[in-house]
Amino acid sequence: MRIGLVGLGRMGGNMARRLMRGGHEVVAYDHDAKAVAELVADGAIGAASLEEMDRQLASPAITWIMLPAGPITDGVIEQLAAMAKPGDIVIDGGNSFWKDDVRRSKMLAEKGIIYLDVGVSGGVWGLERGYCMMIGGPVETVTMLDPIFATLAPGLGTLSRTANTRYQDGQWGAERGYVRAGPAGSGHFTKMVHNGIEYGIMQSYAEGFDILKQRASDKLREDERFELNLSDIAEVWRRGSVISSWLLDLIALALANDDSLKQFSGRVADSGEGRWTIDAAMEESVPVDVLAASLFARYRSRVEFSYADQLLSAMRYGFGGHVEMPQ
Repeated sequence: MRIGLVGLGRMGGNMARRLMRGGHEVVAYDHDAKAVAELVADGAIGAASLEEMDRQLASPAITWIMLPAGPITDGVIEQLAAMAKPGDIVIDGGNSFWKDDVRRSKMLAEKGIIYLDVGVSGGVWGLERGYCMMIGGPVETVTMLDPIFATLAPGLGTLSRTANTRYQDGQWGAERGYVRAGPAGSGHFTKMVHNGIEYGIMQSYAEGFDILKQRASDKLREDERFELNLSDIAEVWRRGSVISSWLLDLIALALANDDSLKQFSGRVADSGEGRWTIDAAMEESVPVDVLAASLFARYRSRVEFSYADQLLSAMRYGFGGHVEMPQ
């Protein structure tokens, strides 16, 4: 299939490369001409503008946007809406607010344009590992674009199949790494909650390793102090432990490089999804003690920070390339 991809940053560029490796044609556009040139060198069809990109897409045109949430994405969607034809498909794969998706879907539907919102998880590792995708939009459109989602997704891989599931061989679905969550907005809503959960898991790891590190404090009784090897502990927990995970893999990598984590500032940013998750919980009257505490911990880190906060920074750098280095 031929697809236009707008936004060639850390994730967008690698998604384009994975699609091309899978035999798809990518028409690439970014405001940074250098990013376009690099992707052209890898086999993409370059475009110097959205208009040029649109001219190189077959009908119905499929355009996937990987840009920061908010006005930038809205602006591109408005430009695409002005030139698109009925039946064309616009996909937002960034971290947009789900209520914006509901609004955009209605606006584009008036012009006969189909809109999908796709929450994408995979970070800077997705080129090799694949991307987990949560999709909102019409069933028939998701089904039509199955070759694209199947290429981007991890696939069955080596994970054992979950007992008593309804999935069949060859069926698009959750066990292959992507799922239609529901109508417009549901993809980014699901990804928003995913990221809220991520905040809580990261905070738990960070606080646990901080407890391990502080066991060597000279404020404790000498016979109750331990100089623990955090790198070894992270490594052993990766192997057979009930708390093993990809985030723990990233912790082990960071600690193996330098268990003091001195290259990380400890001032931990939040990208929006944590706040939106708390807002949704308040709308639904759902108690989210852990998720709320993890978000507020990030706010606190910008005033005073700890080793736990440095580990949070290390994890964010590990999975997403987010740079929070010392000033």
